[in-house]
This record gives sequence, C-alpha cells and structure tokens, in this order.
Amino acid sequence: MNCDSLQVYRYFDIGTAKLPESERRGIPHHLIDIIDPDALFTAGEYARVARETVREISDRGRLPVVAGGTGFYLRALLDGLFTGPTRDQPLRDRLAGRESKRPGSLHRLLSRLDPPSARAIHPNDVPKVTRALEVCLLTRQPVSQLYRQGRDALVGYRTLKLGLLPDRDTLYQRLDERCARMFANGLVEEVRRILAMGFAPSLKPFESHGYKQALQLVQGELGPRDAIFYAQRGTRQYAKRQITWFRREPGLVWLRGFGDSPEIQQEALALVSAFHENSRNQALL
Repeated sequence: MNCDSLQVYRYFDIGTAKLPESERRGIPHHLIDIIDPDALFTAGEYARVARETVREISDRGRLPVVAGGTGFYLRALLDGLFTGPTRDQPLRDRLAGRESKRPGSLHRLLSRLDPPSARAIHPNDVPKVTRALEVCLLTRQPVSQLYRQGRDALVGYRTLKLGLLPDRDTLYQRLDERCARMFANGLVEEVRRILAMGFAPSLKPFESHGYKQALQLVQGELGPRDAIFYAQRGTRQYAKRQITWFRREPGLVWLRGFGDSPEIQQEALALVSAFHENSRNQALL
C-alpha cells in the first residue's frame, strides 16, 4: 500500500517513480493514482482512506505492507492526527501574501507562537508552517499543545517498521543518477501533457522536486542543465530531511543498505518472519 504523498496523484508518473503495472507481478498495489492533481488530499484524508484499505486487505486474509517515504502520512496512519480546525482559506491567503512579500516570515512567526512546532518543521516547508499557524491562530493554542491532548491511533494491529539507511555518498550518487534519468525518460514531456490537460501550474504536485524544475524549464525560467542540477540538489536535501524525520520514529529498525541488495532483502525477510512468529506466540498466550 502506497505511503507516498505524490503517487496518489494521477498522471504524475515519471517524477514519482511509480512502479509500472508490468512490473507489479500481479500483486495488488493500493492508493496509487486515486485522485486528480487538482484535488485536495490531506494527511487526515490519507489516514482515513489508508485505514479502510488496511482493513480490506486484512479481511481478505492478506498482510498489509505499507511502502513509501512520506513520514507524516505514516504517522497519520499509525498514530492518528489531533482534531484541528478545518481549513480557513481567507486566513491562508493572508498568510501566503505575507510569505510572498517576506520569505521566511511565517516560520519566524511560528517560532514566536509555538517554538516546539517551529523546531519540528523545516523553514522551507511552507505548507506545514502555514497549517501550524492556521491552527494556532484559529484555536488560540499552540499546535504542540494540541498534539499532547491525544490522537486517534490505529488499533488492532502490531506494526513492524523497517527503514533503509544506505551509505550517504552512495545514496546521493544514486539520487543524482535517478533524477537525470527521469529528465532523460520524458519528465518534461510529462509536465507538458499534464498542463495540456488543463491542470494549473500552481497545483501542489508541481511543487515537488523534479516537477518544479521541469515546470520551470517548460516556462523558460531554467535551461535543461540548470533544471537537472536544481532538481538533484533539492532531492538530496529532501532525502536528508527524510532521514532526520525517521530517526525520530519510535521502534523503527534500520537496514543499512539499499532495498535492491539481496543481503538487505534477506535481512528484512528474517525480521518479518521473526516478528510474525513472535506475534503468533503472543496471540496464543
């Protein structure tokens, strides 16, 4: 089951590295291509749909396997989210105007209103900063305080969390190669097709690394070489933030290598087997 915040969108294929149907070996893949690019899809909505999907898979006697790197989506699925206010678009528009005039001002404001949340959110992650400020201003309470009031965690399942932690230099090299390959395999043409379908360039999926630079290339703001360079740099920075996020994830077991390594695959299978055996023994007690 997908846990990537971009693979849920239709038409965004190359830059999200979706596994083609021909390579899925008949294994059902869930929560891929489920919404159009202009649809609003929050972490809360993901948690709701993902939990329904987990139950459906379990009811068929199958084991739900969640794969992907969006840590906030995984946390929403497993731990739940606090009950916050609904979106206030006029407030968001005012905040966006402020950030446009003074980049970084929203994060500085959040640092004054809710220091713990500001420390937990990267200054460049404007959507998360905006949401945190929206909650603070509407509830007149810090988001970090609301988090402590409890959340609706997933129940009825034991969870084994595995994370890949390859050598940093080798990881960056692979990321650079993959990014260049995406451009070579038609990322820019894919962006042109999506725009030709009538979708606006301001949509959220176009803010992601790779798509952002491909869009800038289409709009004449970047040349091919610079587009690839900035996409590679942004992807490396994002990977670093992902590792930092998951280092704080309770109970996560790190596998020090890549997922295509036979040794890492065997280590993962051994951990799954041992976890399953332990869970079965506990159920018998």
